[in-house]
Amino acid sequence: MLYGREKLQQLEAAALAPYACTSANSRGREFAEGESAFRTPFQKDRDRVIHTTAFRRLEYKTQVFVNYEGDYYRTRLTHTLEVAQVARSIARALGLNEDLAETIALAHDLGHPPFGHAGERVLNDLMDGHGGFDHNRQSLRIVTHLEERYPGFRGLNLTWETREGIMKHETLYDTPDDGLEVERRPSLEAQIVNLADEIAYNAHDLDDGLRSGLLRPGQLGEIRLLAELADELGFELGTLSEFQRRTFIRELLGLIITDCVKATHEALEKHGVASLEAVRAHPSLLACYSDHLKPRLVELRRFLFANLYRHYYVVRQVSKSKLVLERLFETYTRQPDMLPPGVQRAIESQGLYRAVCDYLAGMTDRYALDEYAKLFDPYGR
Repeated sequence: MLYGREKLQQLEAAALAPYACTSANSRGREFAEGESAFRTPFQKDRDRVIHTTAFRRLEYKTQVFVNYEGDYYRTRLTHTLEVAQVARSIARALGLNEDLAETIALAHDLGHPPFGHAGERVLNDLMDGHGGFDHNRQSLRIVTHLEERYPGFRGLNLTWETREGIMKHETLYDTPDDGLEVERRPSLEAQIVNLADEIAYNAHDLDDGLRSGLLRPGQLGEIRLLAELADELGFELGTLSEFQRRTFIRELLGLIITDCVKATHEALEKHGVASLEAVRAHPSLLACYSDHLKPRLVELRRFLFANLYRHYYVVRQVSKSKLVLERLFETYTRQPDMLPPGVQRAIESQGLYRAVCDYLAGMTDRYALDEYAKLFDPYGR
């Protein structure tokens, strides 16, 4: 039996919850084009995202630790893959469209510059008076303008629902963009990606912090959520072995995902949400954690900020990245003839500052450091 697009869409209609997004009812693409014979529109979106240059570059962009710090720490790419896995798990349990959730997750960090959130802050400061910089908006800019792969349009020509999910991505670090019915709530698929992002980085940043030695296992007992989990597993946090650390992080991830699924389902039942329109019209986001878990996650995030993200070693890397991006930006805007031909051509339509910002934002950590060495190291080639 062949499972063509029509068959796949029939399965969606039969299997998904009434509040899910079905690809057959997508609002479509900005530019008319034929759909795939054996993929739904959301699956086609996913594949287009994966094949972008921007997606491949995530392999060498910072999550917490700069790429050269070691091969085992998360990068922006592995973070993205973990977010997609968490989003699929939650979507499946709630009867949502896994393909749409996965696509939004894979695209949510395409616009991240080198050096993580530190790089984003630097670019935003440098672009003050020139439109600023936000990686959420840059992700949308990449899929609608900067990627050039098709003869009839710029960008990827993704479906309305995928673009909405990118624009309305919202976490502690992410501010949703204006546009696409800003007064209405995004789909539940987009909402769970917001939480999947938080779930993934809370777990894997804790794991990387422990692996690096910047966090000590004995510190974890200060956090209620972690102390309670250790007690349930019968682990002594002060003497966690490597195997126990892996088990602990896996169980933490499962605990938070399970709580999110149950709490979101309870919210949907409580408010009688039985359609996609009801999701969009609801006065607040429906994807959520339980009242029991929420304060414990706040406590965990504060712990990570105080003990990992503001650790002097990480702060030193942030300072280095600031110096690199500032000097590159100043040099390129002062001497645009040093830019590659493609960037110089972009200046004509985008303006000098935006073209330079796009160029810097697209760099990997490694490329930015190499460019810095070429320009400012007298022995660089």
